[in-house]
Amino acid sequence: MFDPTSSTPQPPRKLGEHGSSLWQSIQSEYKIDDAVGIEFLTQCCEASDQIAKLAERITEDGEVIETENGPKVHPALKEQLAHRSFIVRTLRQLGLNLEPVRAVGRPTAWRKQQEARDAEE
Repeated sequence: MFDPTSSTPQPPRKLGEHGSSLWQSIQSEYKIDDAVGIEFLTQCCEASDQIAKLAERITEDGEVIETENGPKVHPALKEQLAHRSFIVRTLRQLGLNLEPVRAVGRPTAWRKQQEARDAEE
C-alpha cells in the first residue's frame, strides 16, 4: 500500500510536535523539494515549535503579569506574534498561499454531476 509520508522529504533538522505537524501538512499538499524551499519550510516549522513553547509559558504566567511598576502585557506575546508573522511571510514567499498541487485524475462523480448541471443551464 502507498504511504504518502514515505515519499515526502524529511526535514534537515529535528522538529518538535507542532513543527513536524506543519512540515507533514505542507509537504503532503505542496511537495517542496528544492534546497531553499526546504530551508524556508524548516525555519517556519522551528518557529511553530517556538510558538508552542511561548504559548505554554503565557498560559502558565497569564497574558498580563505583575511587575514592580504594575501590570504589563506578557513579553512572550510580542515574540509569539513575531514568530507568527515570520511564518505567514515565509509561506507567502514560498507561494503556499496559492492553490496546492492536486493529483491528475478523473473527476469525482459529484464533480461530473455539477458540470452536467452547469451545462444544462
